[in-house]
Amino acid sequence: MTNTTVDATGLRRTLGFTDLVMLTVGTVIGSGIFLVPSVVLKHTGGQTGPAMLVWVIAGVLSLLGALTYAELGAMRPEAGGLYAYIRDAFGPLPAFLYGWTAFFVIASGSLATLAVAFAGYFSQIVPMSVGASRALAVTVILVTGVINILGTRKSATVQNLTTGLKVAALAILSAALLLFADHAVSNVATWPAAISGSLVAGFGTAMIGVLWAYEGWQYVTFSAGETRDPQRTFPRAITTAVIVLIVVYLLANFAYIAALGPAVAANSEHIAADAVGVLLGPVAAKIVAALILVSIFSATNGLMLSAPRMYFAMARDGVFFRSLARVNPRFGTPALAISASALWAAVLAATGTFEQLLTYVVFAGWIFYALGALSVFAFRRREPDAHRPFRVPGYPLTPILFVASAALLVVNTVITQPARAAVGITAVLTGTPAFYLWRAASRRNPISNLSEVRDATIV
Repeated sequence: MTNTTVDATGLRRTLGFTDLVMLTVGTVIGSGIFLVPSVVLKHTGGQTGPAMLVWVIAGVLSLLGALTYAELGAMRPEAGGLYAYIRDAFGPLPAFLYGWTAFFVIASGSLATLAVAFAGYFSQIVPMSVGASRALAVTVILVTGVINILGTRKSATVQNLTTGLKVAALAILSAALLLFADHAVSNVATWPAAISGSLVAGFGTAMIGVLWAYEGWQYVTFSAGETRDPQRTFPRAITTAVIVLIVVYLLANFAYIAALGPAVAANSEHIAADAVGVLLGPVAAKIVAALILVSIFSATNGLMLSAPRMYFAMARDGVFFRSLARVNPRFGTPALAISASALWAAVLAATGTFEQLLTYVVFAGWIFYALGALSVFAFRRREPDAHRPFRVPGYPLTPILFVASAALLVVNTVITQPARAAVGITAVLTGTPAFYLWRAASRRNPISNLSEVRDATIV
């Protein structure tokens, strides 16, 4: 039986190295790797060398971010992760604005997006009406919510199984494509005769898209408060997970191109299904749809396992619904924070409102990811003698490069879509009055006895 300790917040430290790796990998890999590679090839002119380089560079930049967050997670292994880093480095307001935006749009909207995508791919196997499809999307959200309420260990086990299954299936399919496809693997390593301006522009556009495909590994920081021996486990897990992601993504890209050839792959709307179709024929679409269903369910569960811990931390700070700070005494989970997250995501999925919300706001998340990385500089300056079980290698260049990549995403959106960026930033800033109202209410009626919060029975 696994040894379990209880964090000062009342959460149980039940997650180990494998759990964190599977949580990270499972949350990042959704449906993107089954669709995005063709878009990248198209932007790089069908040239496989530049296309693969995009995936490598974006993966390395993500790894730099993971290494930076590894120092932060080992130094401050508490529930809330990224929210807590921003709060302690730059103050409660920017941290709240991140949590506020994540709850109402980014994380909840991502849950809704995944659930709706799940229903969409399920309908490829079993045709459904629009109403039935939305009902299935809501059901997926509520089921993952219940799993997570019943125990962190239970949800982590589900995450390990589903992530292991999808990674193994992707690896087997990729290996089969590489071994049995008609195109030689040497076709994968072609480069243009000259570097043109259009190629450079396309490379930059593709880079932004692939950085989105890697996005999501930061969610594991929210679960540091439930990690066993976090000072040692967290840095190893987050860096290992991002390396696994790079390998899986590169292997799948090589396999798709080997199966279809660069030209066909670049113009494929369903690259994974088309590539598998080379080997399996008409049944390929349904096989890939089934694999995507497992992949999406794993990503949904991973989000549900991690994001509510941020709302829990916010509530403990007195800047969010105070009932979300409760820990269920039976299950040891922030049950109300999970419930609130699931219910709001279900509303977004049922109404379809998440699509426009995410379009305007999701890019703003990278502002906060950059702030999280910048906090390592603040802590190094303010607390030079603090115990740091892990130090980010290559400091200060490592966090600087990650911050630069995050800034690239944000600036690109501001330049290319200024109206969208303005609406998104305005939406984020609407949380400012809410922050001051909650903080004023908290000062009038502070949470003076956190043990009462931890011991409260959730009904």
